[in-house]
Amino acid sequence: MGLGALLCLANVPLWAHEDGARAAAMTWTWEPSVVIPILISASLYAIGHVRMRRRASARLFTWSFVSYFAGMLALIIALDSPVHLVGEQLFWVHMTQHELLMLIAAPLLVMGRPLVPFLWALPQSWREGLGRLSKTKVWRGTWIGISSAGAAWIIHAVALWIWHAPSLFEAALHSEAVHAVQHLCFLGSALLFWWTLIHGRHGRLGYGAAVVYVFTTAAHNSILGALLTFAPRAWYPTYVSTAQNWSFTPLQDQQLGGLIMWVPAGVVLLVVGLALFAAWLGESQRRFEYTRMAALMKETRGAAHAR
Repeated sequence: MGLGALLCLANVPLWAHEDGARAAAMTWTWEPSVVIPILISASLYAIGHVRMRRRASARLFTWSFVSYFAGMLALIIALDSPVHLVGEQLFWVHMTQHELLMLIAAPLLVMGRPLVPFLWALPQSWREGLGRLSKTKVWRGTWIGISSAGAAWIIHAVALWIWHAPSLFEAALHSEAVHAVQHLCFLGSALLFWWTLIHGRHGRLGYGAAVVYVFTTAAHNSILGALLTFAPRAWYPTYVSTAQNWSFTPLQDQQLGGLIMWVPAGVVLLVVGLALFAAWLGESQRRFEYTRMAALMKETRGAAHAR
């Protein structure tokens, strides 16, 4: 999806007029407020990863390492490539940026399991202090509250819907600070969503609940995409003037953005949901077979005892 956006942007001169706004947007920004946190996070992860490998087989951490840095690459593409600047002029590119954050970067980062490498990168005294903090009632209660399936679902849904309200979306387009908060909300809520889905199933969230969790998220995400696609007028005034610089009408721009939210994002969530459903069926079959074999062994032992 992100690669498709970049390919489209690379071919923009085929249909867009040469103008200052377009030329200025086709650059990498390398904003320090984005680059520095990414470099710090990547460094901490790499240091922690090296220290962990000294104590365990390298094979245990290879996939997590690749996943985490693939997520970092997705973050860089979303926040520093031309996707970021063009997203301020074309709504559909802005939607692509959001999907890169929520559907590609977030799950890859979560699968990288970064918390443990981060801790290993810190001095031992800091690790011990954070360990004590994580055992306090306030911390544990807060984390359990926000990481439950219902809470994570609500937080992610509210972040998605509220930031697409025209007033807030327009505020993000005209203020870098508000825009940064918007991206933090999208990425943070998506990280919580995917953590609950990927790691939570081993605890409070089973396969059955995970299926409902994903399909309901796909449903409300698709509803918002459909509303954008079939709206009779453009929702966001800023794009009314800027979309025309790229040979789009404002409504075409919004319709394409709505379709990106509706179809590709819906397909990703649908595939995840179907995979979880298949795993659920497999788990149910294994439980049935285990129960049947246990009953058969019990019956056999009973018959042998009776003899």
